[in-house]
Amino acid sequence: MNWTEDQLAEHLARRGVPSGMTHVDTSAPPFAAPSDKPGGGRFALGRLKTGEMNKLEAKYDSYLWDLRRTGDVLWHKFEAVKLRLADNTFYTPDFAVMLADSSMEMHETKGFWQDDARVKIKVAASLYPFRFKALKPLSAKRGGGWEVEEF
Repeated sequence: MNWTEDQLAEHLARRGVPSGMTHVDTSAPPFAAPSDKPGGGRFALGRLKTGEMNKLEAKYDSYLWDLRRTGDVLWHKFEAVKLRLADNTFYTPDFAVMLADSSMEMHETKGFWQDDARVKIKVAASLYPFRFKALKPLSAKRGGGWEVEEF
């Protein structure tokens, strides 16, 4: 699904989503891909097999297991939920997470954002009663951990 900012704003308005924003700015996503990546900036066009984690997802899964041991997270599962956004358009968050207070969150791990992925998570956040978070790993230089963006 490739929506422009105007199409997303129209969709949100039709759904009656309360928002002070009439326009969604996706021109400068915070997780933009660096242009000096090896391979000339080419990116994978999708995963080969459903249910298999890449290295970033496996790292975050390990982090969630640590949170389960401390009791901050009660449950989590990789690609457990598939959300319908429109006819023939779906969004599958990387992780469904149940926190200690029994609230559910959908977590997306990203090394960089492509515009269609950002639009999908924003549309999902407008349609479903979950908290949506995107997590980007921080370098060891920046103290490690995860940079969190909420939708």
